[in-house]
Amino acid sequence: MTWQDFAGIALDSAAVRLRPLTYDDRPALREIAFDPDIWRYFVSRVETEDDLGRFVETAVADTRANRRAVFGIVDRATGRLAGSMAYGNPTEADNRIEIGWSWLGRPFRGTRINGWSKYLLLGYAFEQLACERVEFKTDVLNLQARAGLKKIGAVEEGVLRSYNFMPGGRRRDAIYYSVLRAEWPAVKAALASRLTAATP
Repeated sequence: MTWQDFAGIALDSAAVRLRPLTYDDRPALREIAFDPDIWRYFVSRVETEDDLGRFVETAVADTRANRRAVFGIVDRATGRLAGSMAYGNPTEADNRIEIGWSWLGRPFRGTRINGWSKYLLLGYAFEQLACERVEFKTDVLNLQARAGLKKIGAVEEGVLRSYNFMPGGRRRDAIYYSVLRAEWPAVKAALASRLTAATP
């Protein structure tokens, strides 16, 4: 697999399957996406059917163009679509990629699904794409996401002030985290131990 076709991959663990999001996922997304808590810290929101249509259209178009790889996260325990996560900003020349655009429907929060999804994406980035750096960013106000990133072993790097506009006009301060290639073996072992010890 090369960086030219990374967006078409599917990744599996015992808990989750990550595969490209498709137009056919719209009915399943409709069941979980209309929750304002999901989009509080996103730069765009899904509040209406038109918003959902744009979300799916953009996800499919970005994946086909290799701008991002937008995954549907399937909960293996139920077979249901649990949410979405993506690779973005692929920079092969610098062996760098971002993981983000992450959200889960309410029934799937507080489970191992987020951890396993990040584990699979980190593993593919380091072990197949030979990345030197995997980065994450979030709103500095998003304390839950920040705690989750630290929990998977990502290192907090700093704040980019007044990074972008948010819906409603607020300027977001973005905080960056990363995992480096040299850190991955220890991060992988700790994350795998935590995930396999956890209850679903």
